[in-house]
Order: sequence, then C-alpha cells, then structure tokens
Amino acid sequence: MTSKYVLILVWIGIAAVIFSQEGMQQPENICGKTEYRYRFLWAFLVFLPVIWMAGTRGNIGDTWVYKETFKSMPQAIGAIPHYISTVKKDKGFYLLSAVIKVLFGGNTVRYCFILALIQGFCIVKVYRKYSINYILSIFLFLISSDYISWMFNGIRQFTAVAIAFIGIKYLLDDNWIRFIIIILLAATMHQSALILIPFAIIAKGYAWNKKTIFFILLALVMVLFVGRFTNILNSALAETQYKNVVSDWKEFNDNGTSPLRVLVYAAPTAISYLGRKIIWEKDNKLINICVNMSIISTGLYIISMFTSGIFIGRLPIYFSLYNYILLPWEIENLFTQRSKKIIYIGLIACYIVFYYYQMHIIWQIF
Repeated sequence: MTSKYVLILVWIGIAAVIFSQEGMQQPENICGKTEYRYRFLWAFLVFLPVIWMAGTRGNIGDTWVYKETFKSMPQAIGAIPHYISTVKKDKGFYLLSAVIKVLFGGNTVRYCFILALIQGFCIVKVYRKYSINYILSIFLFLISSDYISWMFNGIRQFTAVAIAFIGIKYLLDDNWIRFIIIILLAATMHQSALILIPFAIIAKGYAWNKKTIFFILLALVMVLFVGRFTNILNSALAETQYKNVVSDWKEFNDNGTSPLRVLVYAAPTAISYLGRKIIWEKDNKLINICVNMSIISTGLYIISMFTSGIFIGRLPIYFSLYNYILLPWEIENLFTQRSKKIIYIGLIACYIVFYYYQMHIIWQIF
C-alpha cells in the first residue's frame, strides 16, 4: 500500500531524466510565441501510472458511493432516458456514467479507470502545452496530494474541474462564447463549475489588477464578519441543489480547511506578489491569468479556513490547478540563476514534508 504512493513520485523523477533526451519535444505556438513542448504521447505516458492507480484504487473516500451508483445504472441504452429523468442533479455526469456502462460493461474498476482517463487527458493536455516545465507541474499535482483528493475522491466534481480546465485556451483567445460553452458542459457534471464564469472576468487583465485586490479584501471582510456571511450564503443557496450546505457543515463539525494546506496553496500567490513588478514588465498573458487564478484560489481558501473545508474548501480546485503552471514559471523568471537550485531543493523538500504530513498523519494512507 505504502510503496505505490512513494513509487509514483520516484517515477516522476525517472521520467524527468528519460524525457530530457532530444527528440521528445516539438515547437508549438503559445500565446504568439514559439515554445518547445513535449509531444502528447510522451506527456501522456508520464501521467499514465497515475491514471492506472486511480482506476484500480480501493474504496478511498467516497469511491464506494460512485461504485454502488454505477452498479444500479441500466445497462441497456434504451433505458438511459428514463434513468436520467430520475436524476435530480448533475445529469451530465450520470449520463456519462450510464453511457460508459452501456459501452464497456458494469465492471467498476473499468468505470473508475475510464473516468480517470478522461480527467487525466484534460490535465495532460493543459500542462503539456502551457507549463514551461511539464514534469514539475505533474510533480506538483502529485506531491500536493491533489491526485488523491480529487482523482480518488470527489470524482464527479473533478470531472467538471478537468473539463473546465481545458477552457484556458478560449480564455487566452478571448473567445468567451466557447469558454462559456465549456463551462456549461462542465456544469452538467457538477454545478459548482458555474463559479468560473464570474471569476474568469476577475482573472482577465494584468496580474494583481484592481479586481483581484478587491476580491482579496472582500475575502478578508467575509472572514471578519463570518457569521453574517454564512447567513447570506444560506439565503443565496436556498433555491439550489446546495440549499443545505451551511447547516450540513455545522452538523458535521467542519472546522474549516487546515491552515497548513492554505499556506501551501498560497505560496505561488505570495511569490507572485513579491515579483509582481517583473511579472508586469514581462506582461505574459498566460501568466497574468495564472497569477489571478492563484489569487482567487488563495482568497477562497482563506474563507474556507474560517467556514467549511468540506464545502467551501472544494471550490478553490477550479483555480489552484493554475498554480502548477505558475510556480515553474516563477522559479525560472523571478529568481537568479544561482538561487534557482536552492529554490528547487527547498521546494521539493517542503512539498515532500507536506505530502508525508497529509498522507500519513492526516489521511493515514501510509
């Protein structure tokens, strides 16, 4: 049990050596500039063991709920319309699951593998193209324990997150119609994806713009008046599928997101603030969006720390995935050549400590 969670990190180190050879990359146009990126096949092979682990996992988190629901789904294509008519929320996800059962049978391991394949495809597609260090981005996704939190648990929401993540292309191209279509598709998997539409407006523009600063200030005000905020939230969600969220987290004695987790996810935001003048000078459209998405993630995590880690703490994942594009860029562009090695060593060491803390002490997976 323990070894596979360690070996997956070792594999990333091996992949970093193997895929550093010539011929693994190809020129691509990234925001008007020619950059060299891994060919999709090689990039996908790096991530394939993660997909395999997610597909063959045991009943971690709420996996058993998805498996039992999958077993109860019809296997005849003609029965799907009636089945979907009985589903009260997130019909897109259950339609996808029912189609998987019709096409590939009722094996639950195969079902989890196919969902992980869809999620993994989206993650690889984005990081391969937009990260200046794809291997490091995947390493960060793993070492932060996000793959456990989302590919092994909360898979309905992460399917929505993964689909929404590929919308970055249209956000960069200012193609709002296609971006919104992607988000609406993601919202059929998990309605929370709709949060991306208003926050995408905040994320557009230069890094640390007035909109993002206002949001951080608003987050702090919400924390100061948390009681009033929860009352407003409860009223706002009264007519939605999340109408019992506030009462549920109080009933569950939800003490909010761990301050250590908030600190870890806020690190790229803090670095971007310290290096904001360099970021402004470079005026990289992709990095501007990533910085602002990181700021939004931090703001939501701060709110979740004082409210609910189970409910509010699930929202930042739509934005924190951009951290793993941002952080490799920050290391390469905001630090001197001499300090980069120290930063890399410190970064890896700190994340390993966090990984051990999360996996062993908190979740007791090993």
